Amino acid sequence: MAIKVIPYEEKFICAAIKIWNEVVREGIAFPQEEELDEVTGDEFFKAQSFTGLAVDGEEVLALYILHPNNVGRCAHISNASYAVRSDVRGRHIGEIIVKDCIAKARALGFRILQFNAVVATNTHARHLYQRLGFKELGTIPGGFRMPDGSFEDIVPQFIGLT
Repeated sequence: MAIKVIPYEEKFICAAIKIWNEVVREGIAFPQEEELDEVTGDEFFKAQSFTGLAVDGEEVLALYILHPNNVGRCAHISNASYAVRSDVRGRHIGEIIVKDCIAKARALGFRILQFNAVVATNTHARHLYQRLGFKELGTIPGGFRMPDGSFEDIVPQFIGLT
């Protein structure tokens, strides 16, 4: 497998929204509840500071979005979301896209990469972030509504990029 990360292109919209929507439907990681279609997905991915696709040849395995976390005096802080196709999870593709995202955020001039809503039970992501140098900012009790209506804690994360 020769995985590389490339910028989003419209020709990959079907694969990208399929991966994104899978995570949305799972309901245990993304705050979004509405799925993307080809039009809203293309607009969404193009509106980011960067959307990266992890590909093996022409096959899309994962993606990430990178954008400012806030505006004005806080616009130097970036935020990102990651989605890996369920049938290829566990192959360290998440690590590839997180590392690429960190490099891209630096290249775009961001000084910090922050994740606002890492669900506490998302232990694989939390271990990856910790291994890559992210710091946990604390716990927000009941900050994420799960698909069954229960509430799970979230653990915001950040890493300095300078």
